[in-house]
Amino acid sequence: MAAPCRRMAGRSLLQFLSSFSRTSVNNSGFRQISSTSVCRRSWQAQHVEESASSPWTLMAAVCLQRLPVISAESSPIEQQFRDMMSQMEQEKSMLSDHELRLLDDADRIRRMQTGEYDSDEEDDRRDQEIVLAQDLEDSWDQKLKNFQPAPRVTAADGDPRSLQRRLADSLLLLVEQPVGGQKVWLLPQTQWQQGETLRETAERALTSLPAAAGFKAMFLGNTPCGVYKYKLPKAARTESSVGTKVFFFKAVLADAGPPAAPDSPLMWVTKSELQHHLKPAYMMKVERFLLGL
Repeated sequence: MAAPCRRMAGRSLLQFLSSFSRTSVNNSGFRQISSTSVCRRSWQAQHVEESASSPWTLMAAVCLQRLPVISAESSPIEQQFRDMMSQMEQEKSMLSDHELRLLDDADRIRRMQTGEYDSDEEDDRRDQEIVLAQDLEDSWDQKLKNFQPAPRVTAADGDPRSLQRRLADSLLLLVEQPVGGQKVWLLPQTQWQQGETLRETAERALTSLPAAAGFKAMFLGNTPCGVYKYKLPKAARTESSVGTKVFFFKAVLADAGPPAAPDSPLMWVTKSELQHHLKPAYMMKVERFLLGL
């Protein structure tokens, strides 16, 4: 009797529940116990308890990205490839309606000059103004000469607080926040509160900023894309407070709302400009999930 009891005591809770669900209880009318749901609830309860008693302060930050507004400049090899594909498409393509009309007009003019033209062909078009295809091309060329494209480089490129700068590049939002008695530039972040998920904390980090109150963002998943951990100075450490862990979430700007005030503590920077504003250790963690931004 002692040996079976030792075997039962040595088995894990998950194995015990799995063996229990395969017994003949299924035939007795009782509902089967789900070991997965039991384990999930116990894990969540354990996770909340560990988070509440952890000496680390949990925070969530959002990496908010403004996508490019205009296309980027083509590199020399991209330009060569585009010209080659355009030439191949033109050589293998069929004549368009406009090109067929040009040939028809040229043939009509040739017959009129050689006396082979029959005026009865225009009986159906006497009341209509005849516009040659060449006349259309001339009017199109004139419109093209008068068209002025918007500049790729604007005065806002030098203003880091303007969302209209560097239209061909992706921009990241940085905010000035107090950390350890001084103000530093960081991704928008805030402290985790009991009862909310880390993504909800990241969303609150964005909506709680007065300068970014009108921003609407689309978050790219519920899982953090990176983490940054730092310890407090030894003189400031306690048993209940050792340091901070910051979990990063990615998001894309959907609507910027009204423009921010000129003195707002935020800026929009490119990936190459991040190193001028972020601390080296913080920058090393951030650039790991920026990839080809």
